[in-house]
Amino acid sequence: MQTLPDTLCYLNGEYSPLHLAKVSVLDRGFIFGDGIYEVVPAYGGRLFRFDEHMARLNRSLSKLRIANPHSREEWLERCRTLVAALIDKTGAPDQIVYIQITRGVALRDHVMPADVPPTVFMMCSAMKPATPEQRHQGVSCVTARDFRWERGDIKSISLLGNVLARQMSADHGALETIMFRNGHLTEAAASNVWIVHEGALLGPPKSEHVLEGIRYELIRELCEEVGIAYNLRPIPEADVFSADEVLLSSATKELLPVTMLDGQPVGHGALRGKPGPVYSRLHEAYQRAKLTQSI
Repeated sequence: MQTLPDTLCYLNGEYSPLHLAKVSVLDRGFIFGDGIYEVVPAYGGRLFRFDEHMARLNRSLSKLRIANPHSREEWLERCRTLVAALIDKTGAPDQIVYIQITRGVALRDHVMPADVPPTVFMMCSAMKPATPEQRHQGVSCVTARDFRWERGDIKSISLLGNVLARQMSADHGALETIMFRNGHLTEAAASNVWIVHEGALLGPPKSEHVLEGIRYELIRELCEEVGIAYNLRPIPEADVFSADEVLLSSATKELLPVTMLDGQPVGHGALRGKPGPVYSRLHEAYQRAKLTQSI
Protein backbone atom coordinates (compact mmCIF):
# COMPACT_ATOMS: atom_id res chain seq x y z
CA MET A 1 0.00 0.00 0.00
CA GLN A 2 1.35 3.39 -0.98
CA THR A 3 1.88 5.98 1.73
CA LEU A 4 0.08 9.19 0.79
CA PRO A 5 2.12 12.39 1.12
CA ASP A 6 1.37 15.02 3.71
CA THR A 7 1.62 17.89 1.23
CA LEU A 8 -1.07 20.56 1.39
CA CYS A 9 -4.30 20.15 -0.57
CA TYR A 10 -7.58 22.04 -0.83
CA LEU A 11 -11.00 20.43 -0.36
CA ASN A 12 -14.30 22.29 -0.17
CA GLY A 13 -13.00 25.48 1.39
CA GLU A 14 -10.32 24.01 3.65
CA TYR A 15 -6.60 23.34 3.33
CA SER A 16 -5.28 20.16 4.92
CA PRO A 17 -2.53 17.55 4.50
CA LEU A 18 -3.33 15.40 1.49
CA HIS A 19 -3.38 12.15 3.45
CA LEU A 20 -6.13 13.52 5.71
CA ALA A 21 -8.51 14.72 2.97
CA LYS A 22 -11.76 12.73 2.74
CA VAL A 23 -14.83 12.77 0.48
CA SER A 24 -18.19 11.02 0.83
CA VAL A 25 -18.68 7.60 -0.78
CA LEU A 26 -21.87 9.14 -2.24
CA ASP A 27 -19.95 11.82 -4.09
CA ARG A 28 -21.07 11.59 -7.72
CA GLY A 29 -17.45 11.69 -8.81
CA PHE A 30 -16.93 8.40 -6.96
CA ILE A 31 -20.25 6.83 -7.98
CA PHE A 32 -20.58 8.01 -11.60
CA GLY A 33 -17.33 9.74 -12.57
CA ASP A 34 -19.60 12.80 -12.76
CA GLY A 35 -17.09 15.62 -12.83
CA ILE A 36 -14.29 17.37 -14.65
CA TYR A 37 -10.65 18.15 -13.98
CA GLU A 38 -7.97 20.56 -15.09
CA VAL A 39 -4.17 20.48 -14.89
CA VAL A 40 -2.21 23.74 -14.71
CA PRO A 41 1.59 23.70 -15.03
CA ALA A 42 3.71 26.03 -12.92
CA TYR A 43 7.28 26.93 -13.83
CA GLY A 44 9.47 28.58 -11.24
CA GLY A 45 6.40 28.84 -9.03
CA ARG A 46 4.45 30.77 -11.69
CA LEU A 47 1.30 29.44 -13.39
CA PHE A 48 1.61 28.88 -17.15
CA ARG A 49 -1.24 30.07 -19.40
CA PHE A 50 -3.54 30.20 -16.37
CA ASP A 51 -6.41 32.02 -18.10
CA GLU A 52 -6.47 29.50 -20.94
CA HIS A 53 -6.75 26.66 -18.44
CA MET A 54 -9.56 28.46 -16.62
CA ALA A 55 -11.39 28.97 -19.93
CA ARG A 56 -11.23 25.23 -20.66
CA LEU A 57 -12.36 24.45 -17.10
CA ASN A 58 -15.37 26.69 -17.71
CA ARG A 59 -16.15 24.96 -21.02
CA SER A 60 -16.06 21.51 -19.42
CA LEU A 61 -18.23 22.61 -16.50
CA SER A 62 -20.76 24.18 -18.85
CA LYS A 63 -21.07 20.97 -20.87
CA LEU A 64 -21.85 19.08 -17.64
CA ARG A 65 -24.23 21.80 -16.40
CA ILE A 66 -22.15 22.45 -13.29
CA ALA A 67 -21.82 26.06 -12.19
CA ASN A 68 -18.26 27.27 -11.69
CA PRO A 69 -17.94 27.45 -7.89
CA HIS A 70 -15.15 30.06 -7.85
CA SER A 71 -14.12 33.26 -9.57
CA ARG A 72 -10.88 33.60 -11.51
CA GLU A 73 -9.29 35.43 -8.59
CA GLU A 74 -10.33 32.71 -6.14
CA TRP A 75 -8.91 29.97 -8.37
CA LEU A 76 -5.70 31.96 -8.77
CA GLU A 77 -5.33 32.49 -5.03
CA ARG A 78 -5.86 28.80 -4.25
CA CYS A 79 -3.44 27.67 -6.98
CA ARG A 80 -0.78 30.07 -5.76
CA THR A 81 -1.25 28.99 -2.14
CA LEU A 82 -0.74 25.33 -3.01
CA VAL A 83 2.24 26.01 -5.29
CA ALA A 84 3.94 28.11 -2.60
CA ALA A 85 3.27 25.43 0.04
CA LEU A 86 4.90 22.72 -2.08
CA ILE A 87 7.92 24.91 -2.77
CA ASP A 88 8.29 25.52 0.97
CA LYS A 89 8.02 21.80 1.70
CA THR A 90 10.03 20.25 -1.14
CA GLY A 91 11.80 23.07 -2.96
CA ALA A 92 10.24 21.97 -6.26
CA PRO A 93 9.63 25.13 -8.37
CA ASP A 94 8.15 23.31 -11.39
CA GLN A 95 4.80 21.75 -10.53
CA ILE A 96 1.47 20.48 -11.74
CA VAL A 97 -1.70 21.87 -10.10
CA TYR A 98 -4.53 19.34 -10.29
CA ILE A 99 -8.11 20.67 -9.99
CA GLN A 100 -11.14 18.37 -9.78
CA ILE A 101 -14.77 19.43 -9.57
CA THR A 102 -17.60 16.91 -9.20
CA ARG A 103 -21.33 17.48 -9.13
CA GLY A 104 -21.30 16.85 -5.38
CA VAL A 105 -22.85 14.45 -2.88
CA ALA A 106 -26.33 13.00 -3.41
CA LEU A 107 -28.18 9.70 -3.17
CA ARG A 108 -27.38 7.50 -6.15
CA ASP A 109 -29.59 8.42 -9.10
CA HIS A 110 -28.58 8.88 -12.73
CA VAL A 111 -30.61 12.11 -13.02
CA MET A 112 -28.59 15.23 -12.20
CA PRO A 113 -29.64 16.47 -8.74
CA ALA A 114 -30.58 20.12 -8.32
CA ASP A 115 -29.07 22.51 -5.77
CA VAL A 116 -26.20 20.23 -4.71
CA PRO A 117 -22.95 22.07 -3.97
CA PRO A 118 -20.08 20.76 -6.09
CA THR A 119 -17.07 19.06 -4.55
CA VAL A 120 -13.85 20.99 -5.23
CA PHE A 121 -10.47 19.33 -4.75
CA MET A 122 -7.01 20.69 -5.57
CA MET A 123 -3.48 19.42 -5.07
CA CYS A 124 0.05 20.04 -6.35
CA SER A 125 2.81 17.66 -7.29
CA ALA A 126 6.33 18.12 -8.60
CA MET A 127 6.48 18.10 -12.38
CA LYS A 128 8.18 15.11 -13.95
CA PRO A 129 9.68 16.57 -17.12
CA ALA A 130 10.80 14.61 -20.13
CA THR A 131 14.33 13.30 -19.76
CA PRO A 132 17.23 14.63 -21.85
CA GLU A 133 17.37 11.20 -23.50
CA GLN A 134 13.71 11.45 -24.56
CA ARG A 135 14.29 14.88 -26.05
CA HIS A 136 17.49 13.84 -27.80
CA GLN A 137 16.39 10.42 -29.06
CA GLY A 138 12.60 10.74 -29.17
CA VAL A 139 10.03 8.35 -27.74
CA SER A 140 8.21 5.21 -28.86
CA CYS A 141 4.43 4.97 -29.32
CA VAL A 142 1.95 2.29 -30.32
CA THR A 143 -1.37 2.74 -32.13
CA ALA A 144 -4.90 1.56 -31.46
CA ARG A 145 -8.51 2.06 -32.46
CA ASP A 146 -10.07 4.90 -30.47
CA PHE A 147 -12.54 2.90 -28.38
CA ARG A 148 -13.33 5.68 -25.88
CA TRP A 149 -16.67 7.49 -25.54
CA GLU A 150 -17.85 10.13 -28.02
CA ARG A 151 -17.28 13.22 -25.84
CA GLY A 152 -13.53 13.56 -25.81
CA ASP A 153 -13.99 17.36 -25.82
CA ILE A 154 -14.97 17.25 -22.13
CA LYS A 155 -12.06 16.97 -19.69
CA SER A 156 -13.98 14.36 -17.74
CA ILE A 157 -12.70 12.47 -14.70
CA SER A 158 -14.23 9.34 -16.32
CA LEU A 159 -10.89 8.21 -17.73
CA LEU A 160 -11.21 4.41 -17.89
CA GLY A 161 -10.87 4.40 -21.67
CA ASN A 162 -7.71 6.50 -21.42
CA VAL A 163 -6.36 4.24 -18.67
CA LEU A 164 -6.86 1.17 -20.85
CA ALA A 165 -5.26 2.89 -23.84
CA ARG A 166 -2.28 4.10 -21.83
CA GLN A 167 -1.77 0.61 -20.38
CA MET A 168 -1.51 -0.75 -23.92
CA SER A 169 1.56 1.40 -24.50
CA ALA A 170 3.01 0.57 -21.08
CA ASP A 171 2.66 -3.15 -21.86
CA HIS A 172 4.85 -2.58 -24.94
CA GLY A 173 7.41 -0.37 -23.21
CA ALA A 174 6.14 2.68 -25.11
CA LEU A 175 5.29 6.16 -23.85
CA GLU A 176 1.88 6.66 -25.48
CA THR A 177 -0.94 5.07 -27.47
CA ILE A 178 -1.91 7.09 -30.56
CA MET A 179 -5.54 6.46 -31.53
CA PHE A 180 -7.60 6.49 -34.70
CA ARG A 181 -11.38 6.71 -35.12
CA ASN A 182 -12.94 5.77 -38.47
CA GLY A 183 -9.50 5.77 -40.05
CA HIS A 184 -8.48 9.25 -38.86
CA LEU A 185 -6.21 10.50 -36.10
CA THR A 186 -7.87 11.70 -32.90
CA GLU A 187 -5.36 11.92 -30.03
CA ALA A 188 -3.27 9.81 -27.67
CA ALA A 189 -4.25 8.45 -24.26
CA ALA A 190 -2.96 11.54 -22.45
CA SER A 191 -1.61 13.79 -25.22
CA ASN A 192 -2.54 15.63 -28.37
CA VAL A 193 -0.81 14.37 -31.52
CA TRP A 194 0.70 16.34 -34.40
CA ILE A 195 2.40 15.40 -37.65
CA VAL A 196 4.80 17.26 -39.91
CA HIS A 197 4.35 17.08 -43.67
CA GLU A 198 6.60 19.05 -46.03
CA GLY A 199 7.60 21.41 -43.24
CA ALA A 200 4.03 22.17 -42.08
CA LEU A 201 2.60 21.18 -38.70
CA LEU A 202 -0.78 19.45 -38.96
CA GLY A 203 -3.23 18.52 -36.22
CA PRO A 204 -6.73 17.01 -36.06
CA PRO A 205 -9.54 19.60 -36.18
CA LYS A 206 -11.35 20.46 -32.97
CA SER A 207 -14.33 18.16 -32.48
CA GLU A 208 -16.23 16.15 -29.88
CA HIS A 209 -13.68 13.36 -30.35
CA VAL A 210 -10.65 15.45 -29.40
CA LEU A 211 -9.86 17.32 -26.21
CA GLU A 212 -8.79 20.82 -27.14
CA GLY A 213 -5.42 20.86 -25.45
CA ILE A 214 -4.18 24.21 -24.15
CA ARG A 215 -1.21 23.65 -26.45
CA TYR A 216 -3.49 23.90 -29.53
CA GLU A 217 -3.49 27.68 -29.42
CA LEU A 218 -0.01 27.87 -27.92
CA ILE A 219 1.49 25.78 -30.72
CA ARG A 220 -0.32 27.89 -33.32
CA GLU A 221 1.31 30.96 -31.77
CA LEU A 222 4.72 29.28 -31.67
CA CYS A 223 4.42 28.24 -35.32
CA GLU A 224 3.61 31.82 -36.28
CA GLU A 225 6.59 33.05 -34.24
CA VAL A 226 9.13 30.76 -35.93
CA GLY A 227 7.57 30.70 -39.41
CA ILE A 228 6.14 27.18 -39.54
CA ALA A 229 2.89 26.62 -41.44
CA TYR A 230 0.08 25.40 -39.15
CA ASN A 231 -3.14 23.71 -40.19
CA LEU A 232 -5.92 21.70 -38.56
CA ARG A 233 -7.53 19.13 -40.85
CA PRO A 234 -8.66 15.50 -40.81
CA ILE A 235 -5.53 13.33 -40.82
CA PRO A 236 -5.87 9.83 -42.31
CA GLU A 237 -4.09 7.04 -40.48
CA ALA A 238 -1.76 6.51 -43.46
CA ASP A 239 -0.55 10.12 -43.19
CA VAL A 240 0.63 9.51 -39.63
CA PHE A 241 2.74 6.53 -40.66
CA SER A 242 4.20 8.41 -43.63
CA ALA A 243 4.81 11.68 -41.77
CA ASP A 244 8.18 13.43 -41.69
CA GLU A 245 7.76 13.94 -37.93
CA VAL A 246 5.22 12.97 -35.26
CA LEU A 247 4.92 15.03 -32.07
CA LEU A 248 3.08 14.71 -28.75
CA SER A 249 1.93 17.68 -26.66
CA SER A 250 0.53 17.93 -23.14
CA ALA A 251 0.94 19.93 -19.95
CA THR A 252 3.62 17.59 -18.62
CA LYS A 253 5.28 16.52 -21.87
CA GLU A 254 5.25 20.03 -23.36
CA LEU A 255 6.37 18.84 -26.83
CA LEU A 256 8.00 15.47 -27.47
CA PRO A 257 9.19 13.86 -30.71
CA VAL A 258 7.90 10.39 -31.58
CA THR A 259 10.68 8.51 -33.35
CA MET A 260 9.29 4.94 -33.22
CA LEU A 261 5.68 4.04 -34.06
CA ASP A 262 4.50 0.43 -33.75
CA GLY A 263 8.13 -0.63 -33.79
CA GLN A 264 8.98 1.23 -37.01
CA PRO A 265 11.12 4.40 -37.30
CA VAL A 266 9.29 7.67 -38.00
CA GLY A 267 10.46 9.94 -40.80
CA HIS A 268 12.61 9.69 -43.89
CA GLY A 269 16.21 9.81 -45.04
CA ALA A 270 18.92 10.89 -42.63
CA LEU A 271 16.33 11.91 -40.01
CA ARG A 272 14.50 8.58 -40.02
CA GLY A 273 14.04 7.53 -36.40
CA LYS A 274 15.40 10.86 -35.07
CA PRO A 275 13.82 14.09 -33.79
CA GLY A 276 13.25 16.49 -36.67
CA PRO A 277 13.84 20.21 -37.28
CA VAL A 278 10.23 21.29 -36.71
CA TYR A 279 10.28 19.70 -33.26
CA SER A 280 13.59 21.41 -32.44
CA ARG A 281 12.35 24.88 -33.44
CA LEU A 282 9.05 24.51 -31.59
CA HIS A 283 10.73 23.12 -28.46
CA GLU A 284 13.01 26.13 -28.30
CA ALA A 285 10.06 28.49 -28.82
CA TYR A 286 8.10 26.67 -26.10
CA GLN A 287 10.91 27.30 -23.60
CA ARG A 288 10.79 31.00 -24.42
CA ALA A 289 7.01 31.04 -23.93
CA LYS A 290 7.37 29.59 -20.44
CA LEU A 291 9.31 32.68 -19.42
CA THR A 292 6.76 35.16 -20.76
CA GLN A 293 3.35 33.50 -20.33
CA SER A 294 3.39 32.61 -16.62
CA ILE A 295 1.85 34.59 -13.77
